[in-house]
Amino acid sequence: MSQSFDAKRVTAPDIAKRKGGAPVMALTAYHAHTARIVDPHVDIMLVGDSLGMVMHGYETTVPVPLDLMIMHAQAVVRGSSKALVVVDMPFGSYEESPQIAFRNAARVLKETGCGAIKLEGGVHMADTIRYLTSRGVPVMSHIGLTPQAVNVIGSFQPQGRHRSEWAAFEADAKAVADAGAFAVVIEALAELLAARITKQISIPTIGIGASAECDGQILVLEDMLGLSPRVPKFVKEYAQLGGAIEAAVKAYSSEVRTRAFPSDANTYPMFEDDDEATKKSKMTGS
Repeated sequence: MSQSFDAKRVTAPDIAKRKGGAPVMALTAYHAHTARIVDPHVDIMLVGDSLGMVMHGYETTVPVPLDLMIMHAQAVVRGSSKALVVVDMPFGSYEESPQIAFRNAARVLKETGCGAIKLEGGVHMADTIRYLTSRGVPVMSHIGLTPQAVNVIGSFQPQGRHRSEWAAFEADAKAVADAGAFAVVIEALAELLAARITKQISIPTIGIGASAECDGQILVLEDMLGLSPRVPKFVKEYAQLGGAIEAAVKAYSSEVRTRAFPSDANTYPMFEDDDEATKKSKMTGS
C-alpha cells in the first residue's frame, strides 16, 4: 500500500538544495516559547548542546547528557511547525563507533520528531556520517572550532588563521560532504578559509564567526539578544534585552523591599456579605 509523505516542515534535502542560493537562516532554540517566536523566520532551528552553557550553567558543552538534549528538543519540536529542527549529538554519544552513533541518533529522531542531527568532526567522523546517512539519519556536520574538543584544543580560539593549517580544514570539509552530510557548520574559522571552503564543496556551509560568503549563518539566540554574559567577538547583538531584564528585576526587587508590590490590583479581596460591595471589590476572574 503506497503512502504519500507531505512534509510541511523544511527538510534536510531542502537545505542541501540551497547551495549557492538564498542564504540559509538558522538560530538556536532550546524551549517551546522561543521556538514559536523563531520558527516563522528561520530555515533551521538548532537545539545546540550550547544549551548546557546558556541554560544550565556548565562551563563547556562537554557535560551535557543525551537525555537533556532530547528533553529540550521535544519542547522545540512541539513549539514549531515550519523550520527544520536539528539536534546536537552531545559529547560521548557518537564518537565510539558508527553503531553506537546510530543507536543514539535513532533514539533522538524517534523520541523528538526532529529532522536531523548534528555532530562535530571532519575526516575522522566521515565513516560515522556515511554509516548514519546510509541508514536514514540526516547529518549536519560541524568543523573548524569544535567546542566538544575544548579539552584537547585548550580554549575557544579561532581556527585556521595560519595558511599551514588550511589543508586539514579543507580535508575535513571535503570528507563530510563526500560522506553524505547535507550541510556543514563552519565555526570560528578564518574568513578567507571559510569562503574558500564554501566554494570548494558541494553542500551548504553554515557560518558562525566564519564568512559572509558562507551559504548561511547561525547564531546562539541568547547571544544575539544580549542575554549572555560573555559574547564571542563574532556575535552582533541585535537587542539589549539583558539590560532591560536587569532593570525590570531591579524595579521588582525595590518594590518588594518597600512593600509597594503587591498592590490591591495584584491581590484578591475577601468576598463581602454585601453583594454590591463584593461586585465592586472583587477582581475579574476571581
